[in-house]
Amino acid sequence: MTDLKHDWLTEGMIDYEYKKYILLAYLKDIRERFDLAELYPFLSDLILHYKNLQKVKDNKEVIYESFPKSISKADFKKLSFTYKRMVKDDELMEELESIISFALPRLEEAIGLGKELFDLVEENMEMDSVGLTPLYNQEGYVLINQDAKREVKVYRYQMSVLEQSNERYRAINTTYLFDDFKDFSRSYEKIKLDLAKRYWELPNPATFLVISKIKFPLPQTVLPVAKRLLVRKLTEISS
Repeated sequence: MTDLKHDWLTEGMIDYEYKKYILLAYLKDIRERFDLAELYPFLSDLILHYKNLQKVKDNKEVIYESFPKSISKADFKKLSFTYKRMVKDDELMEELESIISFALPRLEEAIGLGKELFDLVEENMEMDSVGLTPLYNQEGYVLINQDAKREVKVYRYQMSVLEQSNERYRAINTTYLFDDFKDFSRSYEKIKLDLAKRYWELPNPATFLVISKIKFPLPQTVLPVAKRLLVRKLTEISS
């Protein structure tokens, strides 16, 4: 997998053809991942790169801040350094702007492909509570079943709230526990009951079932989308 570093725009040689080659190689690998129905972390990385470039385009000073600095003076006693900017060149800025103009629409196109895949996965996925959902639902279990098979993947989840730029975000952390199974003699309710007996610290656990009608890669696609659905479900319950 070709990785695209967060500072790919300003790292190394600032040359339009060179940066074009790096970006196209990265996007080729991303499309191959999407062809394999793999979403994570590729779609989120694309969005991050797009936002970073858009920010640079809107604010040229960010370009200067992203360049490496050379040490012009060092005070080892105070452990402070005075950095000298390496870039104050209009021709170089024009080259960067050309690279950005080439990159943004191609990143946007790739993001569109990723969102189409995400929508396909979400449209073929259902989530519901197993039994009654308790008042305390910030942690519990997620059961994942794919393509009407017997196998059930069991995860434990924990909700956390992140604060950034005066905004609050809900995030889900999941831990894989074990494989179980579902058949006529073993219901999802029975799996939930066994979980309550096995992990006594959650005697009445919030448990949610995710069913994917189509089989997709589990860690790269099903689990990330299931986590998004779970955040949405818990937000609806608490509102």
